Amino acid sequence: MATPTLSPLSQVNRLRAKDFLFAFIGLMIAYVIFHNERFLIDAKDPIWNHYEPFKWWLLPHGLAAACALLLAPMQFSDRLRQRFTKIHRVVGRIYVAGVLIGAPLGAYLQFFKEGLGGTRSFSIATVVDAALWMITTGIAFGFILKGRTLQHRQWMTRSFAVAIVFLEVRVIAGITGWETQGDKAFEPIVWVCLAFSLLFADIVIQWQELSRTRRT
Repeated sequence: MATPTLSPLSQVNRLRAKDFLFAFIGLMIAYVIFHNERFLIDAKDPIWNHYEPFKWWLLPHGLAAACALLLAPMQFSDRLRQRFTKIHRVVGRIYVAGVLIGAPLGAYLQFFKEGLGGTRSFSIATVVDAALWMITTGIAFGFILKGRTLQHRQWMTRSFAVAIVFLEVRVIAGITGWETQGDKAFEPIVWVCLAFSLLFADIVIQWQELSRTRRT
């Protein structure tokens, strides 16, 4: 029996959908870097006074989480996975390490900020976010160690959906102007983005399964 192949039109439609999604994520990254993280290249930015008490915890958290967030899209490239399997595995392990370092440090930093006026409820939201990111990533890693590629990709999709909550919260808060209201505005945005992250991930997974079924 001949192996089913995608028609040129189906290949283009699938490519456009994936490209559109990651282009949108790229725009969010660009917005957050320009709008929220410009202080990283300006040593005189007054926000450094706010970060001074915990800056040495912020550095490993930021580096680890940024590596995970920026490297994750590479893991969804079929071409890279098929042609450069070793690179795919190395990048995957860096992603897992970034999550396991960045997520708990982020939760710790939020608890630290309680002493500077932060709220306990926002700390809880941060802990839930970190826990979801680590759990989904750990399950994905466990499946690939067992050779369960399909389940691995599904849980990596969920892991990345939780990862970009960091971007979504800052984009929504920045565009709406709610960022000026402090934690009382950020907290509900975090909960809403977390609630929808796994839903959207499963929608993507089911869409992929439907596409695969149609091709078969």
